[in-house]
Amino acid sequence: MPGESPLVEVKQLKKYFTIRRSLLVKLLAGQRDLLVRAVDSVDLSIRPGETLGLVGESGCGKTTLGRTMIRLYQPTAGKIFFEGKDITDLDGPELLKLRRKAQIIFQNPYASLNPRKTVRQIISVPLRKRGVREPRAIEEEIIYLLRRVGLSERHIDSYPHQFSGGQRQRIGIARALAMRPKFIVCDEPVSSLDVSIRAQVLNLLEELQEDFDLTYLFIAHDLSVIFYISDKVAVMYLGKIVELAETDELFSHPLHPYTQALLAAVPAVDKAYRRERIILKGGVPSPIDPPPGCRFHPRCFRKKSKVCERDEPPLVPLAGGHLVACHLY
Repeated sequence: MPGESPLVEVKQLKKYFTIRRSLLVKLLAGQRDLLVRAVDSVDLSIRPGETLGLVGESGCGKTTLGRTMIRLYQPTAGKIFFEGKDITDLDGPELLKLRRKAQIIFQNPYASLNPRKTVRQIISVPLRKRGVREPRAIEEEIIYLLRRVGLSERHIDSYPHQFSGGQRQRIGIARALAMRPKFIVCDEPVSSLDVSIRAQVLNLLEELQEDFDLTYLFIAHDLSVIFYISDKVAVMYLGKIVELAETDELFSHPLHPYTQALLAAVPAVDKAYRRERIILKGGVPSPIDPPPGCRFHPRCFRKKSKVCERDEPPLVPLAGGHLVACHLY
């Protein structure tokens, strides 16, 4: 609801990774360690019950942002707030408490489940961490969760290899729900599934959001998926948020040239959003050495002045809560 305090909020969040050179390379070639600016000064907030879609090209920092928001990665700089509390530097027992409230559904259902453990063993781990100890109570909870995600209780002692990709992702969803979280990072949860299964999983996630009072950060590169499930959409490019708006507003009136190109590159999700295709020249610059000024300016088809090359545009609010980082506005 408008005016409601955010459940999750990040301020000037940065996550850099260091690619270390060997001592020999440093001495002989004079090369230093490299810094990958995966997430660079991001401001973002998500209100309770909301689904924020996060979209952008592969390698733009979407997954890193999601994992940093729930403290799977320690941020390099900036602040993370959960329920109004600063969780940036939590560790030990306090970080474990956060794990109960913030979970993740991973992209690859084939790699995210331990192949040596049964469904019972996989889901019982978070249940025990939540404080469910009695074996009968654990089994009843596992059966309940399996039914909620559309799986039969007869699968309780089966192994991951005995399931299809869609079924494995449902097990991953059940595992995340076992902690009774308030916030879930959905990291491209349907991208590796058959098209026929995607709608089923998306519908399931919507039902669970309603039943369990969940808030989602939904990461995807498929714009039709983002359009279907998101209340708001944030567009990310080279570690930066370049545009953020309500879903209908962003799809009907994209402002940033990158968003315009992104939406024009795929089949329109609705005839009202159909537009001519825009061809971008050149590839995405490296996050190790991003260009100065606006990071999109080397590929921008609307660049009009040197200011784009010199000054980094801030993310500014326009009418209707539409935010854009572009010198054109």
